Amino acid sequence: MPYDLEYLKLLSKQYPSVDAVSTEIVNLSAIVLLPKGTEHFLADIHGEHEAFDHVMRNASGVVKRKIDDVFGQTLSEAEKKSLATLVYYPREKLELERGARPPEAMAAWHEAMMLQLVRLCRQAAYKYTRSKVRKAIPAEFQYIIEELLHENEHDTMKHGYYHGILDSLTAIGRAEDFIVAIAELIRKLVVDHLHIIGDIYDRGKGAHLIMDTLRRHHSVDIQWGNHDVLWIGAACGSDVCMADAIRVSLRYANLETLQEGYGLNLSPLVRLALDKYAGGYAPTFQVRSKEESLGETDLALLSRMQKAVAVIQMKLEGQLALRRPELGLDHRRLLEKIDLAAGTVEIDGMVYPLLDMDFPTLDPLKPYELSAEELDVVEKLRLSFKHATDLQKHIRFLVDKGGMYKVFNGNLLYHGGIPLTSTGEFETFELCGQSLKGKALLDGFDDCVRRAYYAQDPDEKSQALDVVWYLWCGEKSPLFGKSKMATFERYFIEAKETHKEVKNHYYAFREAEDVCVRILSEFGLNAETSHIINGHVPVKVVKGEMPIKAGGKLITIDGGLSKAYQKVTGIAGYTLIFNSQGMHLVSHEPFESKDRAIREDLDILPTSVFIEKNQARMLVGDTDNGTVLKKDIEALKALLQAYRDGLIRER
Repeated sequence: MPYDLEYLKLLSKQYPSVDAVSTEIVNLSAIVLLPKGTEHFLADIHGEHEAFDHVMRNASGVVKRKIDDVFGQTLSEAEKKSLATLVYYPREKLELERGARPPEAMAAWHEAMMLQLVRLCRQAAYKYTRSKVRKAIPAEFQYIIEELLHENEHDTMKHGYYHGILDSLTAIGRAEDFIVAIAELIRKLVVDHLHIIGDIYDRGKGAHLIMDTLRRHHSVDIQWGNHDVLWIGAACGSDVCMADAIRVSLRYANLETLQEGYGLNLSPLVRLALDKYAGGYAPTFQVRSKEESLGETDLALLSRMQKAVAVIQMKLEGQLALRRPELGLDHRRLLEKIDLAAGTVEIDGMVYPLLDMDFPTLDPLKPYELSAEELDVVEKLRLSFKHATDLQKHIRFLVDKGGMYKVFNGNLLYHGGIPLTSTGEFETFELCGQSLKGKALLDGFDDCVRRAYYAQDPDEKSQALDVVWYLWCGEKSPLFGKSKMATFERYFIEAKETHKEVKNHYYAFREAEDVCVRILSEFGLNAETSHIINGHVPVKVVKGEMPIKAGGKLITIDGGLSKAYQKVTGIAGYTLIFNSQGMHLVSHEPFESKDRAIREDLDILPTSVFIEKNQARMLVGDTDNGTVLKKDIEALKALLQAYRDGLIRER
């Protein structure tokens, strides 16, 4: 394509001579011929920090495979396991070794480990340019690691030089710092890019720790799940999102995220629970916890708090349904259907007895009005969420790195689904005055989430926040996609038929290859080579369900990393690995504990579920970044010609 001379003049400021532009053309032309970096896909982490952290550290088995490739039969299986643990948890492993070995033996062990780690790092770095590896090396060891990576320890001419570096590190007391640095470098190199396909929050107790890990990661994107947007709404000022986020956390006795992670002040809610909910409550409000440190008194208080905030949530949900009739949430206005005298509630024309008739803050004439005490609780909690520094940092990261979907290297990533009609067509939804469907609908929802965070106008922000709530639990939400979220019914009604949440037609049609082809085409992708990758609905492996659907066009990777779902799935999560040779889906066994992993060199080595075969080796030039690099090369060639033609002078 012809390039504007003014553009080339701007480009010449970065490449001011023929030599400079020629060097960059050669550099980029070589890079596009390298194998593509390895992408990892994880979904539905749900606060399981220790399991997630281990999967990140062992790169879903990639580190162990590289150890096998490098050391083959030269190390025993026990030695390979010990080396793997050193890569995963270098500081903890070093401390363990110091306690197990006499001081005089540590120097030899340090040198042996440094040699092994350098060889392993060389293998992890082979597909990258020296420049990219250099940028990944910690600054304090950049020269040393570069020298060791690019020298051969077996070269007799440089044997003394090579080992002299290692001996010096030991002599000056930096061997352990070096081991930690190179272990972290290996872990960074084996995963070039990380995709999180939604639902970081809720269930488990370490969502805040997972967010800290993701913020430190060198290259990551996030596709929001409905649990994630719930927390975005809560942090941005949505009272109903805030109440529901607290309710879900209390249901699973997850005070770690609320209090230890984010320092949220729950004392106003505690006072309300003690003052107003001293009576009995339905068994359905009992906390789902196996935490031995929680006694009966603690569990009873958490149950009362859960009920108090659940009633607040249902009042706020009713207010939202009245405020935004266009969202179609009238079926969730259930408090007005309660007959306290009869102890019943009417739903869809049927009358059901209530499991719990203690509603001390409910005014039957004004069922959605918060009592003075509830209003005080909401206002104080909102202030606490607003001023929770770490929460606000995490939500900013979640908004900036996240989206409703992502098209990346020929694959379509989203958490839930694309709303479809009973005939498999894209379903239309009225969003903020526009009739949207397919890609346009997801773009519209994406815009609402960003406006919920960034909008300054109060009315605009309020509308966007209400849409965020809809994304959490709405029938046509791509992140939820069920007829209702039956929170009220599960708490207050015994009849199981009222608990049923009917899935959107998408979840039946995702088995159909023609529908998946239509979805991929809607997002501008070639269905012959592309895949849909999503999570949200656990794959029931124990019942024979497969994660690969529609002839390989769709891959569902919610395999139950969250312990709450492992009885349903029968496994403990999936990782999808996409490297230059194709796609590889692996399943994980349950993770015991970090402490046992370190002390006993335990690992959760994955099991292969699916390998995409007969694919041409994918190079950097075949990726999205490669397309950009090729355009850069063409622009640089145009600048080179402009220098040669005298249109632009060299500096």
